[in-house]
Amino acid sequence: MLKDFFMGLSQNQFLNNTAKKYGLKMGAQTVVAGTNIEEAIKSIKELNAHGISCTVDNLGEFVYKEEEAEEAREQILKVIEAIHKHQVDAHISLKPTQLGLDIDYHFCLNNVKEIVDRANNYGIFVNIDMEDYSHLQPTFDLLEDLSLEYENVGTVIQSYFRQAQEYLEKYRNFRIRIVKGAYKESEEIAYPDKKDIDANFIKITEWHLLNGKFTSIATHDHQIINHIKEFVKKNNIPKEKFEFQMLYGFRKDLQLKLASEGYNFCTYVPFGKDWYGYFMRRLAERPQNLNLVAKQVFNKKTNTVLGVAAGAFLLGRMTKKTKKRR
Repeated sequence: MLKDFFMGLSQNQFLNNTAKKYGLKMGAQTVVAGTNIEEAIKSIKELNAHGISCTVDNLGEFVYKEEEAEEAREQILKVIEAIHKHQVDAHISLKPTQLGLDIDYHFCLNNVKEIVDRANNYGIFVNIDMEDYSHLQPTFDLLEDLSLEYENVGTVIQSYFRQAQEYLEKYRNFRIRIVKGAYKESEEIAYPDKKDIDANFIKITEWHLLNGKFTSIATHDHQIINHIKEFVKKNNIPKEKFEFQMLYGFRKDLQLKLASEGYNFCTYVPFGKDWYGYFMRRLAERPQNLNLVAKQVFNKKTNTVLGVAAGAFLLGRMTKKTKKRR
């Protein structure tokens, strides 16, 4: 029920738009690295100082107008220039819908191509993030079209999809980030139970470590991480072939520990004014994520669920008051 609640909030366009006016309220500042490029670069430098690389996401939701997609494209190009200028260890993660996938495929392709081309000039990798199932095949199409000219592109495989192994085998020669999945999907196409999602995550991660190009293992689950550490040791898989990934603001101590142990580690660094949808999805994903955020956002006396729900309720009240004033 909590997942449905927060997923509903994440998809509410009015709440997304209103949240931009109030900045990073309700604790989102702990999991979003600022609202502008300067703040994001500062966060990246701090992570780099600990031997942690970054992948940067310019947050954005509900893009259905060409001018908004073009604005997002220009912002991401500025991020690439900033990465190059400051010589930080970072690459780009982007969402196709932010760049016009829901408007027109070729319009989106041209936007993404311009980004990939600019990044390629500087030797910067671009990861094409996966969204919900309705955008799955068009995103794979983007990857295939871009790969005809560029090698600095990769994508994401979500372990909650029943066909994840099939997708992975098809795109084994790309750099792949493996995640569990953040969207609500039909049981016909996605596993509903955590144990099945976790088991599939381990299965496809092991397969790609043995057969793929480069694997980004994106999880906060220390049990899965420990399992993978034993697996790579047992199979003599060099550390150059994989990295662990976590979200900015989550399990900071574990991030630092893995980096200090000599593993390649990458933090997913989101920034921007359009933070609300991202934040709500992180809260919806797993009960563990609710706990991780609450430990850093709320004090020890605050009940996790009530505290997060109160934050969402507060924003809803703020929007109602705003509407009444109009």
